[in-house]
Amino acid sequence: MGEDRTGQIAVLFISKRTATDGEGYAAAADAMAALVERQPGYCGVESQRGEDGVGITISYWADEASAAAWRDHPDHAAIRALGRARWYEWYEVIVSRIERGYRWHRA
Repeated sequence: MGEDRTGQIAVLFISKRTATDGEGYAAAADAMAALVERQPGYCGVESQRGEDGVGITISYWADEASAAAWRDHPDHAAIRALGRARWYEWYEVIVSRIERGYRWHRA
């Protein structure tokens, strides 16, 4: 039904978007989505954004080293700088190890 994420690293990216450059943001998000999928240790992502501009993205990683390598990837760092300059009012990053979890789904 779903992947067991026990032992993975979860990187929570909580942010508030500006109203600036929606097209540039969408293009950058698409580029980062394509790039992250090719990174060693990448295990998936979930993302939601409310009408108020606040969103949360959770990326999952096999280990701390993989998550850190993504943080340090030069293309990701360049987009992060643009995000600070144009696309975000604020953001917070939380990194944690998943100890256990479960899913429920209506059949």
